Amino acid sequence: MTSPHFSSGDLIADRRADYARMFAESGEFAEAAELMEQALEQVPGWAAGWFRLAEYAEKSGRKEAAVAALEKVVALDPTDIFGAGLKRAVLGAAEAPATPPTPYVERLFDDYADRFDTALVAKLDYTVPQTLARLVRAHAGKDARFGLVCDIGCGTGLFGVEFRAEAGRLEGYDLSAGMLAKAAEKAVYDHLAQADLSRPAQESGLFADAPPARADLVSAADVLMYLGDLAEVFPSVARLVKPGALFAFSVEDGGAGDTPLLRPSLRYAHPQAFILRRLAENGFDLVAMEKSVIRQDAGQPVHGLLFLARRQG
Repeated sequence: MTSPHFSSGDLIADRRADYARMFAESGEFAEAAELMEQALEQVPGWAAGWFRLAEYAEKSGRKEAAVAALEKVVALDPTDIFGAGLKRAVLGAAEAPATPPTPYVERLFDDYADRFDTALVAKLDYTVPQTLARLVRAHAGKDARFGLVCDIGCGTGLFGVEFRAEAGRLEGYDLSAGMLAKAAEKAVYDHLAQADLSRPAQESGLFADAPPARADLVSAADVLMYLGDLAEVFPSVARLVKPGALFAFSVEDGGAGDTPLLRPSLRYAHPQAFILRRLAENGFDLVAMEKSVIRQDAGQPVHGLLFLARRQG
């Protein structure tokens, strides 16, 4: 029976998985993989266990075993809440999907919500909300005010805190209920709601309670790297904004190519040329672009691109 849970439900299997984790934490990945294989003999339908085996097998240099374990994960859990399909693509065993599976992104941020601010801001030098707000102020004027700001992929509300004073009304949208709960604790949003930005505009949740063509500014701080080819995002934003409104957003820098890249982090990086094409296709003119280090990842800087665009009137 398929189990999407991190516990197998079997005491012996869980105990072996715990021992495997301890070996992995000591860098003994071959031993960890062997113990996970023993655990999975007890509970062969444990999708999370197969995903953990894939991690240990990869880190012990057994790429083929890792791919086989990931294939088991996908077979057991077609919703792919673990992102096994993405990992297979990173290992070269499959084509990168145009978008990541929604259940994977939702679980990722629900699990991350309680420690998001501390981990990202305090430990990883995350600066996108501040630099994106500064970019808007630099081009709109420090005294500019926006009647309605829609913060899509708002997460725990870091951009909302940064930009509250400039917004007459501030709406926040996110896929993760856990993130929305944390954003609500900050008490800066006038409206918070769940939305799936990978869906077509009318199915996304952005227009469930309010009409289109309503926003003076749309922000998307550090969210587009979880949305792949962005085929639905730009049309949704184009529908959301008024003529002449601004769209401020960040991406991980995908270099000189022309298509998004799936990185080992399981995030997508977007080349400048690709973003400029998406903007033009959806009726936006580029106002400004900046390159910036947007965070640290495993001690290395993650380079990003910050864009400010204006909807054609």
